[in-house]
Amino acid sequence: MINLDIMDILKLLPHRYPFLLIDRIEEVEEGTKCNGYKNVTINEPFFQGHFPDHPIMPGVLILEAMAQVGGAYIRAIGGAGDDTVTYFVGIDKARFRKPVRPGDQLRMEIEMLSSRRGIHVFRGKAYVGDSLVAEAELKATFVEK
Repeated sequence: MINLDIMDILKLLPHRYPFLLIDRIEEVEEGTKCNGYKNVTINEPFFQGHFPDHPIMPGVLILEAMAQVGGAYIRAIGGAGDDTVTYFVGIDKARFRKPVRPGDQLRMEIEMLSSRRGIHVFRGKAYVGDSLVAEAELKATFVEK
């Protein structure tokens, strides 16, 4: 069973502040499903402009957070080498259901759908509490640095 804290994630992903968008990952089903978590605070730099009087996490950053969970998970289970970097290559069926605000904890459920010819396909769902806030199919590949 894989449980990754922020120090583990920093070893797996090249992302750093202000673009590292996940805090923790837990494996739910070995080799196929995991949950990632992002604690959303008012200190996030994007809230300065999105929007000052009504802060909402941009949907594209929710998708990026889901992609980071998938990328870190693939690395953690040995699906990509240390000499590679993750490229986000596609998004399908993206839907945004409810806003994500400061104080929310974003729980991202990621399921690996397939892995063929170097392209990994995930289904991602993001929740705040029991409410579905976003969902999408995400595609990524790993290329040499």
